[in-house]
Amino acid sequence: MKKTLLLIVAALTVTAAMAQERRLEATMFKEFKPAVITFSDGRKINQPLANVFLKNGALLFPKGDYTMEANMGNIAAVDFGDRHFVTIDQQLAYRVDSVEGGNALYCIELFDQETYNRNLRNNINISNLDLGDQISTTTIDINTEEDYKLPVFRHFYMQLDGQMVKVHERELNRKLNKEQRAMMKRIMALPDFSWQREESLMQLLKAISKSDK
Repeated sequence: MKKTLLLIVAALTVTAAMAQERRLEATMFKEFKPAVITFSDGRKINQPLANVFLKNGALLFPKGDYTMEANMGNIAAVDFGDRHFVTIDQQLAYRVDSVEGGNALYCIELFDQETYNRNLRNNINISNLDLGDQISTTTIDINTEEDYKLPVFRHFYMQLDGQMVKVHERELNRKLNKEQRAMMKRIMALPDFSWQREESLMQLLKAISKSDK
């Protein structure tokens, strides 16, 4: 009986450790990778290992046994290979695509810790095992790896004539001229348009960029 109980406790310990490990995977890239950091004053440095923290959009880098957050107030851009990031409101936004003339669509990815914790609790089945002799324990059945996917929310920005504008109808209306606003309404009326769909936003960006000429 003691051996059985020890095995169950050991299994629970391993399961809990695996769950904790997955909870800490809150970075955009699965593994840290080389990056080129451009500072606000134009200086550039090569960072051997870096990542993007999905909790607040900050740049992460290892330092000894610790993982550090960079001071985002001093960082203008970061390049991970061919993926280009710029700093918007001290959060790293990656470039989705650009159009002729320099206008571009950017995205900030962040996760909601509260929603994640709630989903985690809801997707774990807890049941009691009666081992007899007044000994009982609890097992945790983690359904699938899908239970641990972070609820990531995407916040889009458009770079229009050198200025970053949040992708929202009200914010764009303030920036666009009369012809551009009319074009935006036509794009919004399309049956497959969505403010969270990259294809829709690029279609909108191309339309208002042409109307700006």
